[in-house]
Amino acid sequence: MDTINWSDLSFGYIKTDYNVRSYFKNGQWSKPVAETSEYLDIHMAATCLHYGQEAFEGMKAFRGKDGKIRVFRMRNNAERLQSSCRGILMQEAPIELFEEMVMMAIKKNERFVPPYESGASLYIRPLLIGTSAQVGVSPANEYTFIIFVTPVGPYFKEGFKPTPMVILREYDRAAPQGTGTFKVGGNYAASLTAGDKAKKLGYSAVLYLDAREKKYIDECGPANFFGIKDNTYITPKSESILPSITNKSLMQLAEDIGLKVERRQVPVEELSTFEEAGACGTAAVISPILRIDDLSENKTYQYCKDGKAGPISEKLYNKLRSIQYGDEADTHGWVTIVE
Repeated sequence: MDTINWSDLSFGYIKTDYNVRSYFKNGQWSKPVAETSEYLDIHMAATCLHYGQEAFEGMKAFRGKDGKIRVFRMRNNAERLQSSCRGILMQEAPIELFEEMVMMAIKKNERFVPPYESGASLYIRPLLIGTSAQVGVSPANEYTFIIFVTPVGPYFKEGFKPTPMVILREYDRAAPQGTGTFKVGGNYAASLTAGDKAKKLGYSAVLYLDAREKKYIDECGPANFFGIKDNTYITPKSESILPSITNKSLMQLAEDIGLKVERRQVPVEELSTFEEAGACGTAAVISPILRIDDLSENKTYQYCKDGKAGPISEKLYNKLRSIQYGDEADTHGWVTIVE
């Protein structure tokens, strides 16, 4: 491979040596195989192309100071993929198959796991798609499950640095009781127009309000939202939010350092009471929020004095990263070491 400048990686795709695939046919999953091709040969009438039968995950592996590679919360990702499959009537990948394929993909591409202290990690993308040829709207009976990996830098090019976000009330990310709680491509397609508008206006992401009443905070585009006040970590509860594994981890770590944790409806007016606010997810871990502009209401909520992230966000960010890299004890059993 060309020499990779590990400390200058963007959050993008770089070709690696192998991907790993399994196929569901005649009622069973095939034994995983490693492939060198980056392409899929699928029928033009495949359900993934016409009816959105497509679900995916995002997870990471990290190389520690001890040289060992650690995968973060692999089983939780496997379970969430199964939940997404149930949500859009796809064949679930068994947890053992998921874990075997993740390990195989990492080992086959070990030379692409960035070195410790480079700030980069190996991004792991499990993807499950319906592949049978159908023109009627019904679930497929054949599926392809593929895992590819690529080394990545920080999701937001600023890294752990506060960025502004915007509320655009004229857009919804997901319908109540729709697919918002599942990690499926349609949710991301639905966010592209608003996200593009936000970026052109100089914001890093859109903070969506609930689609039903536009009264409560929902999600930050590709991430969950949290706010900090009165020694409490507060994150929205909603029927259309993707359950973030990073957010789940941060809630536990917040408790570990003595914070109260509240997962509940967060009225938009409450934004004015937070001392800190952030977006969290696998890609960015925590992206601190500099300010939130509610354009149609002509309101601004300011966080981060002197353009620096708040102390609690920073503490949680460092703690989670330390566990992922093996610098701090994994007391919750989140990390799997690649043997």
